[in-house]
Amino acid sequence: MKSDAVFKRAYNDAIELIAGLGDGRPLPSENALSSSLGVSRTTVRKIVDTLSAQGVVTGTGRQRAVRLAPSRLQPFPEAETVPATAQLEKKFMEWMLRENTPPGALINELELARRFGVATTGLREFLNRFQRFGLIERRPNGGWVLHGFTPSFAIELFQIREMFEVRSATVFAALPASSPLWPQIEALREEHRYLLAQIDSRFHDFSDLDSRFHRLVNSAVGNRFIDGFYDIFTLIFHYHYQWNKRDERQRNKVAVEEHLAYIDALLSRNPAAVKRACKAHLASAKATLIRSTALQRVSS
Repeated sequence: MKSDAVFKRAYNDAIELIAGLGDGRPLPSENALSSSLGVSRTTVRKIVDTLSAQGVVTGTGRQRAVRLAPSRLQPFPEAETVPATAQLEKKFMEWMLRENTPPGALINELELARRFGVATTGLREFLNRFQRFGLIERRPNGGWVLHGFTPSFAIELFQIREMFEVRSATVFAALPASSPLWPQIEALREEHRYLLAQIDSRFHDFSDLDSRFHRLVNSAVGNRFIDGFYDIFTLIFHYHYQWNKRDERQRNKVAVEEHLAYIDALLSRNPAAVKRACKAHLASAKATLIRSTALQRVSS
């Protein structure tokens, strides 16, 4: 399920980054670009080679400079900058949430692969990641079954999440002003404000916004193990969080408001404020998840 989405996303970010440098200004080093764009130096070299071929960057080594207004370049469509695994995860989550897929529901691998427009091998690879946690079980005939999990499981899950995310949020707040993550978090703040203003009719849209927000925070660290954990956590959390439809609008409204406080703390770059906002939001989310899992067990 590999794609060049990482390159395309970083290329778009690079266009914005060098646009702020101006014509004739020196290009940052590979190490600096790697840090700012959140990608490997191999990907940075590919981006620089592409920009050089387009005449936007000239020179070699440390003598590279911007020679053409990057605004003339066309960024890749946003849909192409999302990794295939993230696209599949979103489709799978929407299938569960929108159709209220209950615990114990059977999953037909072939049918679901056709529905999502992916190969069965890709879908199987995606589902295999969650099997060891007991949320999904593979049947001998190739089918799958969804399982619920206990409040104690939720507590363990949040212990790991808090450990990862508090660190990620602290690193995020210390990013240099040139980091492309700052305009991204500001854009997400506006999306949150817009959703809050229309919460009565759009509260179902919170799941996607929540996932994108926390992924962005965790991307500040660039740790593959954190990324892998969050893939699993997103599926578990949103499925069980949304399974409980009771007071869903109010719960999502509160969560959006907590996100806004969290974002404001990040933008303040105050480590103590960031840690407080992060922990307060995670504590609230944990309480909601535990209530949802307890209700699920009673109703099953």
